[in-house]
Amino acid sequence: MSKIDDKTILNLFRDETTRNEALSHLIAKYQQRLYWHIRKIVIDHDDSDDVLQNTYIKIWKGLDNFKEESQLYTWMYRIATNEALTLLKQKQRKQTTSIHPIEYQLSKSLESDVYFEGDEIQLKLQQAILTLPEKQRIVFNMRYYDETPYEQMSAILETSVGALKASYHIAAKKIEEFLVSH
Repeated sequence: MSKIDDKTILNLFRDETTRNEALSHLIAKYQQRLYWHIRKIVIDHDDSDDVLQNTYIKIWKGLDNFKEESQLYTWMYRIATNEALTLLKQKQRKQTTSIHPIEYQLSKSLESDVYFEGDEIQLKLQQAILTLPEKQRIVFNMRYYDETPYEQMSAILETSVGALKASYHIAAKKIEEFLVSH
């Protein structure tokens, strides 16, 4: 991970002669975190790579307009989340002939994923998470896996802290019920 701070990255970006260096630092610092955030939403490795690439393109194109009203990390996560959700919506539209919802297809994708290194318990947990509505799934993943503070989640997802806490609590209950019944 890049040791350079966000302010320095932004300053490098603003100077035409050091823009490419800024991009290198941005990728080194956030690529892994963004990838795993996206991966938890779209499940598939190849889809995650595609979304990550689209995310960096949007970040690069939008960095000139970044007003620093939020943290760079928060802004980037919002873009990554929106790009991941856009991909899922596109897949859902393409699947209009399928009788299975997108969550079922994601679950099957997870089962056959050669990059998935979890055991049977991890697989069950992931399948339980996939039964959650989109928003609850994102909130649960951010809180449970990334330990993202609610205040930061609020800025990323543009939702109140109270609503996020309620979503997490409901999601945890649903997951518990799924694990008990399966």
